[in-house]
Amino acid sequence: MSPYRLFSHTADLGVEVSGTSPADLFSQAALAVFDLMADLSLVNPVETRKITVEGSDREDLLVNFLRELLYLYHGSNWLLKTCRAEEIDGHRLRAELAGEPLRPGHHRLLREIKAVTYHRLRVYAKGDRWEATVVFDV
Repeated sequence: MSPYRLFSHTADLGVEVSGTSPADLFSQAALAVFDLMADLSLVNPVETRKITVEGSDREDLLVNFLRELLYLYHGSNWLLKTCRAEEIDGHRLRAELAGEPLRPGHHRLLREIKAVTYHRLRVYAKGDRWEATVVFDV
């Protein structure tokens, strides 16, 4: 079972993500973004990076986290293979990422995600699961 599901949204791409904890939710959201952009079976976790982001609440934290990941892709041509949130509270997240630089002859890109939006954004607990709804500008 996939940890994310797409939903229709006019001119944009909506994603519902789930995880077993807030840290797992954020990690799954990161993987969903890169899984939507590239064939992850061709990406190797040969380089690690650590990032720290802050936000005013969980929703803002998720947007800032995903924006930072999109910056790694757009600004550094870097593809994510794995993500492990190491520390998370309502306002701060530290994560360890593994991936590699984009190699155009090797990697297969699927679609471009331009930005993360606040439209329909939600992060919430549902029973013993954590869920988020995110809309991307494509």
